Amino acid sequence: MSTQTTSTTPTIAVFAATGSQGGAVTDALLAAGARVRALLRDTTSEKAAALAGRGVELAQIDVHDPSSLVTALQGVDAFWFMTTPPGGMQQPDTEGETAQGIALADAAATAQVPHVVFSSVGGAERDSHVPHFESKYRVEQHLATVGLHVTVVRPVFFTDNFHAFAPTREDGTLVLRLPFPDGIPLQMIATRDVGAIAATALLDPTAVPAEIEIAGDALTGSEIAAAFAEQTGTPTRYEALPLAVLDGQDDMQAMFRWFAETPAYQADLEQVRRIAPTTWTLAQWLETAGPTRDS
Repeated sequence: MSTQTTSTTPTIAVFAATGSQGGAVTDALLAAGARVRALLRDTTSEKAAALAGRGVELAQIDVHDPSSLVTALQGVDAFWFMTTPPGGMQQPDTEGETAQGIALADAAATAQVPHVVFSSVGGAERDSHVPHFESKYRVEQHLATVGLHVTVVRPVFFTDNFHAFAPTREDGTLVLRLPFPDGIPLQMIATRDVGAIAATALLDPTAVPAEIEIAGDALTGSEIAAAFAEQTGTPTRYEALPLAVLDGQDDMQAMFRWFAETPAYQADLEQVRRIAPTTWTLAQWLETAGPTRDS
């Protein structure tokens, strides 16, 4: 049997709690009154210190050291984790990503964690041929074999990506360019809402389906440009780029190709809002967290 906390306040382990997704999960859990144990590679960073200042327990881990993972997971009521390819997205190490996820899953099984929430990606289970989707699906498949109670949350395209993909200002107008044909809706979700839905699943596993794809909006390129125009007060147009602009970035190119092969993402936006009624649209994200009018 797992050694669980005796307090009525649950303790939730969050992997990579200083990252974007892990940070959003931590924020939502703390807002709900839960205790958070942050599993971090570096517990001495400024971000780690900031978490500690908010009452978060810090646990130093090494994904290549199973004993450190098992120790960090002892006694928790639930565990959230995600995976990313080591080395970033330019030349992603998808085998390394899967190995990371398997190590975390195995540690959770050894520690007998009562409930695990894994943040995967929308379409992972649909034979996407996108390498960093398929690496996450291999983690999903492994989780299904280790005897854990698991919830798989599959976010779609992150609205927060528009910090990087924001329109450029040209001759008094804004131009939004993506390697994605206009006229096809792209589903998206704010990282903040990924955290909120994950926290709901962690605190009440019955509130969220065992597998769920999540989105907060679905817009074409021109509709995305119109949202930027409304927020910035500047005329904005959309220009679709050819996939060739991603030559040499095979993973990213495969993903944008998949976006155009409808239906790609398939989240049920009404279902998501029944779980998290305050889930943001793109317009709400732009108003609250997006690029400023001066950017």
